[in-house]
Amino acid sequence: MIIDSHQHFWKYDPVRDSWIDDTMQVIRRDFLPDDLQPELKKNGVKGTVAVQAGQSETETEFLLGLAENNDFIKGVVGWIDLQSDKVASRLEHFSKNPYFKGVRHIVQAEPVDFMYDKAFRNGISKLNTFGLTYDILIFPHQLEAALDLVKTFPDQPFVIDHLAKPYIKKGAISGWKNAMQEISAFDNVYCKISGMFTEADWKHWKKDDFKPYLDVVFKFFGTKRLLYGSDWPVCLLATGYSTQLELLKSYMSDFSVVEKHQVFAQNTVDFYQLSV
Repeated sequence: MIIDSHQHFWKYDPVRDSWIDDTMQVIRRDFLPDDLQPELKKNGVKGTVAVQAGQSETETEFLLGLAENNDFIKGVVGWIDLQSDKVASRLEHFSKNPYFKGVRHIVQAEPVDFMYDKAFRNGISKLNTFGLTYDILIFPHQLEAALDLVKTFPDQPFVIDHLAKPYIKKGAISGWKNAMQEISAFDNVYCKISGMFTEADWKHWKKDDFKPYLDVVFKFFGTKRLLYGSDWPVCLLATGYSTQLELLKSYMSDFSVVEKHQVFAQNTVDFYQLSV
């Protein structure tokens, strides 16, 4: 069984989705469940977690609506304003929906000290009350602030998206590696094996480019705290759905059946408390 812990849907809006620049023409269109289902069927993927790509409650409602109408969407990581003084009531509202599993903010676009913000941390402090997770979307230079965050909330389940976006294209690894070792020491922190291809050279990546980074996260997080994720359709900037999945399958070819099941399915089910 395979559960994809990280994919997106959107109806393309050139203003809202201005992050999709001229270099990203391939994803400058709508991506909806009917576009993804053939890929899931071809690759034997039983279910997915749909993750926010825009920062509005409207998008959260959009994703929840898709989950209610598409059996393969097992959970949603949405967005609500964690800095709002109404954060508790909004979390209570959305947590009534059984598909609402967690929250994400696009911290990679924020100043380096954003995760120290008192209002943001107040929002984080409310998540556990509602049984919700938090996806950490950052660049390597923000790992120090993320480390302080996870230390401050040891009972809050966190997952680092996209390996914290290491600079694979440049081959830079040492600073990121040291920071990932530090943050992995906290048992409440998981890591998604996702988004690697778009951190590499989109047109000229090689399989060997990814091995050093996979070696790091497997060493520090182990197979019990790693989650497979496709990052579809963003992955299409550099590769297809099948190729990104096959890379991880190839890397784990000598792992045990139990370890493969953990990374490809069980850890995602457990982390997000999915019904599958």
